[in-house]
Amino acid sequence: MSAYLVFNYRINDREAYDPYLAAVPSILEAHGAEILAADFESEGVEGDAGHVTVVLRFPSKEAAKGWYDSPEYQEIIALRLDNCDGLAVLANGVGS
Repeated sequence: MSAYLVFNYRINDREAYDPYLAAVPSILEAHGAEILAADFESEGVEGDAGHVTVVLRFPSKEAAKGWYDSPEYQEIIALRLDNCDGLAVLANGVGS
């Protein structure tokens, strides 16, 4: 079953964050992820949403966790976490 990882955040330091943007696509591809949405001007409809929203599809939750925990991603994750405020949510898709 597909799984979806949804990020929503505000960038606090764009210059320090930009190397993350350059590095993350190849790591996602290596782990079978598909970028379904990536919007740097997203609009909140409810709650206090950030201006960046990214939706990723993985073959499974295990694949998503494998990407997130991979040495390649862990090497760059601080570029996002240290320069952004927000959240990430992992959810199963519907169906089999």
